[in-house]
Amino acid sequence: MSETSDPGSAEAESRSPDWFTPGRFALLLAVLIFAAFPQVLLGLQTFVVRDYGFFAYPLAHFQQECFRRGELPFWDPYNNCGVPFLAQWNTMPLYPPSLIYLLLPLTWSLSFFCLLHLWFAGLGTYFLARRWTGNNFAAAFAGVAFSFNGLSLNLLMWPSHVATFSWMPWVVLAVEVAWREGGHKTVLAALVGAMQMLAGGPEIILLTWLFLFALWIQEFIRGQSPRGLMLRSFPLVVLLVIALTAAQLLPFLDLSAHSQRSVGYADTRWSMPASGWMNFLVPMAHGSTRTEGVFFQFGQSWTSSYYLGMGALWLGLLALRTKPVGRDSVEPESSAGSGDSRTARIWLLGGAAVLALIFALGENTFVYPALRKIIPQLSFVTYPIKYVTLVAFLVPLLAAFGLAHLPKQRFPKGLTFIGTILLALIIGIIFWTQRFPSPGEDTHATLVNGLSRAFFLLLTGWLLLLLTREAAPGLRRVAPLLLIVVAWLDVFAHEPIQNPTVPPGVYESNLARADLQMEPQPELGGSRAMVSPMAADAFIHFASGDPKRNYLAKRAGYCANVNLLDAVPKVDGFFSLTPRESDDLLSLFYTTTNADFPQLQALLGVSQITAPGKIFQWQARTNFLPLVTAGQKPVFLDDADVLHGMARAGFDGSKIVYLPPEAKPLVTVTNQTSARVLKSRFGIQSADIEVEADAPALVVIAQTWYHDWRAEVDGRPALLLRANHAFQAVQVPEGRHRVQLFYRDRAFETGAVASLLALLACFICAAISPRQGPSQNIKATDLRQ
Repeated sequence: MSETSDPGSAEAESRSPDWFTPGRFALLLAVLIFAAFPQVLLGLQTFVVRDYGFFAYPLAHFQQECFRRGELPFWDPYNNCGVPFLAQWNTMPLYPPSLIYLLLPLTWSLSFFCLLHLWFAGLGTYFLARRWTGNNFAAAFAGVAFSFNGLSLNLLMWPSHVATFSWMPWVVLAVEVAWREGGHKTVLAALVGAMQMLAGGPEIILLTWLFLFALWIQEFIRGQSPRGLMLRSFPLVVLLVIALTAAQLLPFLDLSAHSQRSVGYADTRWSMPASGWMNFLVPMAHGSTRTEGVFFQFGQSWTSSYYLGMGALWLGLLALRTKPVGRDSVEPESSAGSGDSRTARIWLLGGAAVLALIFALGENTFVYPALRKIIPQLSFVTYPIKYVTLVAFLVPLLAAFGLAHLPKQRFPKGLTFIGTILLALIIGIIFWTQRFPSPGEDTHATLVNGLSRAFFLLLTGWLLLLLTREAAPGLRRVAPLLLIVVAWLDVFAHEPIQNPTVPPGVYESNLARADLQMEPQPELGGSRAMVSPMAADAFIHFASGDPKRNYLAKRAGYCANVNLLDAVPKVDGFFSLTPRESDDLLSLFYTTTNADFPQLQALLGVSQITAPGKIFQWQARTNFLPLVTAGQKPVFLDDADVLHGMARAGFDGSKIVYLPPEAKPLVTVTNQTSARVLKSRFGIQSADIEVEADAPALVVIAQTWYHDWRAEVDGRPALLLRANHAFQAVQVPEGRHRVQLFYRDRAFETGAVASLLALLACFICAAISPRQGPSQNIKATDLRQ
């Protein structure tokens, strides 16, 4: 901020921004997070709504159980008849901070893990904005705006997403320093980038590096750093990040190649609605709170909000309109300190935000569908609304620029003009939603929400005008803190609570198992439960207003992955990636109408199924097959014919087994034979089976076939066949034999070696690299040319 002629006001001005030192800001942000979630941090309550309770917590519970047994969780045998776990990436088995919830009581530590990353996100944004603007106050505002916006609070239900999101500013900061200074900063940037990669949100990671690439191109063209160093450092950081995370990345890529998400797969649901821009100003326009009291727009349900706050939006727009002049009282730490450089940086941030906003609209514009045809790999990014993540990252940084260079006038024209436009838009949205409400919209709630946002806009405007005045030094001294608190309160109260909490007891292990008293009881290696297609669809639409009642009811119905809390295997599950053949088979159940396929239920070992016409009640099935059978006659058919054959009413999995035609030369069995399974024991990622056959026979295991499974017969390697399209089979000779199955992830083993070598290389480079990069020898004035 420029100096004023009044010594008293100058002293007040300099004190206020400088008060926000890193330590004080870290404490302030921690206080704000505690004020928002005291019951969670004290362990009295825990998050529960949507994916936190039905996906994140059960997976963390399963991972913790494996950790206590000293196992890496490569495979989940309880869902989808078995599904890769570590390779999912968003399960975070290799993310070092996961030790927080693996070592501590899970009902408290997983929520703490999420809130800790929310704090870490704000701290990273503070340091990035401070480097770019040289203003502690502006950096503190950006840090709070990044930690507290509608999207950040929504991400608390996904530990992997909030962790990945929290590393976003740190990665940008570290990589930019690396290509400017080189040396050991390159190693540091690689380690920071690796941490984000291991956290496991692919779309957020992609957006982070796309933005970094755009920033690198801008700096390279402008010559703000030595181009030779930039050409070396940036690609080296990328290669090191890939190598450091190969243990996670290679299994993920392997699973992706064998999953249902092939090129051309696209899920364009949940684009931002065409009217979605209104929610940046009136966040409760065109939506409802039917899901446990949490607000969602009509047309998309990925995020409950992406509201940025009146202050962040206003200041972000001001930054795009204002050309910064002069210097701040705190020197910027980079060449972004000069006026021209700052202007270029601001326009890059603004342009990227607008482009991300257009992409978030998905099918509601022609841009994203056309681009997806040109770049088919974009089809892997489901739900176009996810592009709003980049907007939530960039706008707080723009706000920092706007605040750092707030014009010093009695009534700054740009500030007043933008505020007037925003107020007029809020009034227009209120009028429109009252005059033309969407079906199901609560117009009274929208009205109150719009008026409250107008109040926060006016309150923010008063504080901003106060910061531009030379009078009232006492008020100006506290105005920066008040502005940050108002921005926090604006977002915290912008709609009904996004993250309802419940007592931790809802996650008690074996709670539903004890309640249901199933007979027979589905057990690992014994039999499975199956959520009926009707119940699976009903779970999507069922929502009690009481989050506790809602969760306990759905837990009794084994919705999504909550069966992991009771160690009850079931047919379906909720994962981003599933082996392609498994997805094909399960689609017969869950996409075919008016067909329950009892013969397939028997093959899958279904001993309990949702009662007809019910959601939370179960009924026993008595004609299910054991998960290990033997003696079937092989029938060789291609995949399409196998699925049709298994769907026919006459199919009997105890008498025939379908094998792919390419297996025919490898199988000597031609007819049904007399064979008995003497015993079988299943572990998390192994199976031990004893079988006796009067002649060479096939042993069929109703467990998902995946190429990382290996088989041995009497200690010798044996061929593991893909049977009945999605399951496993092993041929055994005449007599009594021991069949052992075990999971061995070759991609992980290869990646782990690469990761360890890369980590060793990083330590060596850090030890021998000079502590001062070559670019630091260049005068700062040269960098600002």
